[in-house]
Amino acid sequence: MKSMLPNLVTLSNLLSGCIAIYCISQGWYGSAFLCFVYSILADFADGLVARAVNASGELGKQLDSLADMVSFGVAPGFVLFTLISIGLYGPEGPGDIMPWAAFPGLLFTAFACYRLAKFNIDERQTTGFRGLATPGATVFVYGMLMAYSRNEFNLADFLSNPIVGYVATLLIGILMVSDLKMFSFKVKNAAWKGNELRYSFIFAAILLIVFMQYTGLALCIVLYVLLSMLFARD
Repeated sequence: MKSMLPNLVTLSNLLSGCIAIYCISQGWYGSAFLCFVYSILADFADGLVARAVNASGELGKQLDSLADMVSFGVAPGFVLFTLISIGLYGPEGPGDIMPWAAFPGLLFTAFACYRLAKFNIDERQTTGFRGLATPGATVFVYGMLMAYSRNEFNLADFLSNPIVGYVATLLIGILMVSDLKMFSFKVKNAAWKGNELRYSFIFAAILLIVFMQYTGLALCIVLYVLLSMLFARD
């Protein structure tokens, strides 16, 4: 039974992603965001549980990728599709019209799928990442969604502009499948020396979120990418 615990945590991540998709379709953006937060926590916790009960294995790795595909691939792709659709057809949706022009937002899902498959076979990504990890990309997308829903800094019209959605989908997608070196948060100890980049980012991210709320959440990923481009090493 203990060996199943990590897999159950992983499957709860997947179920949370499914619920998030439904919440987005109903316009329950706050609930969708809470589901995303749970998925992030579950994605982190399954590894801890696996090590605690000594139950790591190939099945768990495969389940983790499949769960991430839903929570950090399909769900954020649907967020971008929704934002683009709102900009094109209004909050009530396209009615009986097939929303072809909004479908490019779902390209995020294709990029995420490629990213996850690439990560599974890339032996270089042990202490750092190559390309933006899908959870990080999803943080940016949910930051956009929540900033839109609360009209933070009067950005709702901007964030639902279809051009913004297309550009965001393309740029995030390219970052996910790129070979750009990105620093991770895996640490050997809690000392400042050797972790300066990580601690500096965490401090700046806290300030962004405190003062800019969900807009700051999205900007955290922008900052993460910029810092990685400047300072990340293998």
